Amino acid sequence: MTPPSGPPLGLLLARTSKAVGRAFNAALAESGGSLPIWLVLANLRGSAWPSQLELAHAVGIEGPTLTRHLDGMEAAGLVRRVRDAADRRAFNVELTDAGSALHDRLVEVVIAFNRRLQTGISPAELAALRDVLGRLEANVR
Repeated sequence: MTPPSGPPLGLLLARTSKAVGRAFNAALAESGGSLPIWLVLANLRGSAWPSQLELAHAVGIEGPTLTRHLDGMEAAGLVRRVRDAADRRAFNVELTDAGSALHDRLVEVVIAFNRRLQTGISPAELAALRDVLGRLEANVR
């Protein structure tokens, strides 16, 4: 087997992912958000989740981690948890008006960041990148 020329692809992807993630989180923070807050708000917008566990799965984090984020978001008035009438052990999570307003502000940040990220990349290159990233993900599943 011949060694790869240059750094391993996995290493390049990990470095790029970290750099983009830090920059995205910093852009969100300038408007009062964070990546976890954005993910929760975006998943709640227009949707009612039957349980915190389903919301955690949609966001891609563990239930206890979501609970910690929701504690802070509830204290900030962004969400409220309502006991599920069908299962008194479960809670539904709803956006408050403040949560909806923050979501609307963060949407603008996300759009601007996406434009920044795509600077100097042609539509054909973006399509190819999406295709390659999809195949890389499929290769590791």
